[in-house]
Amino acid sequence: MAKAAARILDEGKATNVVILEVQGLTLIADYFVIASVSNQRHGRALADRVLEGLSDKREPDHIEGYEGGLWILMDYGDFIVHVFREQERAFYGLERLWGDAPRVAFATPE
Repeated sequence: MAKAAARILDEGKATNVVILEVQGLTLIADYFVIASVSNQRHGRALADRVLEGLSDKREPDHIEGYEGGLWILMDYGDFIVHVFREQERAFYGLERLWGDAPRVAFATPE
């Protein structure tokens, strides 16, 4: 499911989409899906696409930051989707914080 979310973000023109496997490093989730957008409107649109794209399989347990759109967090239990405006992603630096987490490859089907 984390890969499906990453593909949806990638297809929606998010930049620098990564999946971090944080299982064993934290109890919060097994995977973080992280993506950047250039503005809040794009972030909300991509959050909507993820919600719609996964709705037949899963609904998030919790969503934060949707209204502001600077950092939208969608908690699906075993994975968390983070959609950041570029400035907030650089400031919070989740990849630096979770630097020991391996990256998981995902491919967009052709």
